[in-house]
Amino acid sequence: MRCKVCDTHRSPLTAHRSPLMLFKNLLVSSALKSQLIALVKENRISHAQLFLSQAGTHSFALAVAYAQYICCQDRKEDDSCGVCPSCAKFEKLAHPDLHLIFPNCITKKVKKDPDSKQFAQDFRDFVFAKNYHIDMEDWLSELGGENKQASINIRDCSNIIQQNSIQSYEGGYKIFIFWGLDKLYHAAAPKLLKTLEEPEQNTLFILLTENQDKILSTILSRTQLVKIPPLSSETIAQQLIKDFGITSQKATDIAEISEGSYIKAIKLHENSNELRDMLKKFETLFSSMSALKNYGTAQQINYLMIQDILASIVDSGREEQKNFLRFIARMLRNILMLGSNNENIIKATTEEKKTMNFFTKVITLKNAQPILNECNQALYHIERNGNSTLVFTDFYLKVSRLML
Repeated sequence: MRCKVCDTHRSPLTAHRSPLMLFKNLLVSSALKSQLIALVKENRISHAQLFLSQAGTHSFALAVAYAQYICCQDRKEDDSCGVCPSCAKFEKLAHPDLHLIFPNCITKKVKKDPDSKQFAQDFRDFVFAKNYHIDMEDWLSELGGENKQASINIRDCSNIIQQNSIQSYEGGYKIFIFWGLDKLYHAAAPKLLKTLEEPEQNTLFILLTENQDKILSTILSRTQLVKIPPLSSETIAQQLIKDFGITSQKATDIAEISEGSYIKAIKLHENSNELRDMLKKFETLFSSMSALKNYGTAQQINYLMIQDILASIVDSGREEQKNFLRFIARMLRNILMLGSNNENIIKATTEEKKTMNFFTKVITLKNAQPILNECNQALYHIERNGNSTLVFTDFYLKVSRLML
């Protein structure tokens, strides 16, 4: 199975098929690395740990590096050795005592009764192609299951229980890494409770989630919580420069709007032309709406160009339509902050800030919320397969009436 996204956007991230996940290579705080290393050194490894992070952090890579350190045959003071037989197997995610569990679904390849085992090599290839910068949207796209409900299912849970009863192959820890625990099928969860509470000796469960609220309380009560802090803009910018060789200004701009997610930062870099296109469309649309409200000239309103823009948005597909509406919502909030002299909390690129200055007089506290409501309403209708042409035309006309 080939990664559709990576085939489209080749980057330095895909240069090495099988990267070695050492603590030193992680985009994670030094304090958290030290905390996990100390647990191993002091023999205080809790048998079930819940790694809680926001989207786009290096949580899966951290789980692998932690497991690798535990199993390493020649541990160093602050990292795995990287060269012992155990580390060599971890490099390929093929250590016999490492078990990866992740959401899966019926696909063209697996037509019934899917489980993680059947997609094991596909998942490894996906992780390596993404250099461990993985998210659920890309994985579902790779599976071809974007429109299906992927889950960690009853068969996965049965496999875990069976594997837990078997002695480790190499005499050390058996380690189960659950990626996307919030996708654990609720009917399957009870099968795991006793195993999580009373696992076999030297068994470690590392559970990863970005949505703690979706985890059953019975699961939460049996785990030790490990919070992974979001990445700083400075860390993201530095990593972008390192991975892509872009300028400091461009890296800083991307980092500012990446919301602490390096995965989002990568996508923003790869789609920088689309981001500039959305900014231009925003500027043209809102200039036209302001002119329409204030009885501007036909040239200022430029409705023929507006029709072309709306048509191009409709033709781009529903995902791009939703992205554009979310972009508008972000711009509206930032314009409001700029007009309220709260520029220090604005998250925007240099070009976006220039555009915002044009609209601080026509988007204010008086009308920003009603306009944002119209944006959210349009997003609601697009998500529910409303007629895109009607939705965006209606949005244009309604927002025009709200402009100052």
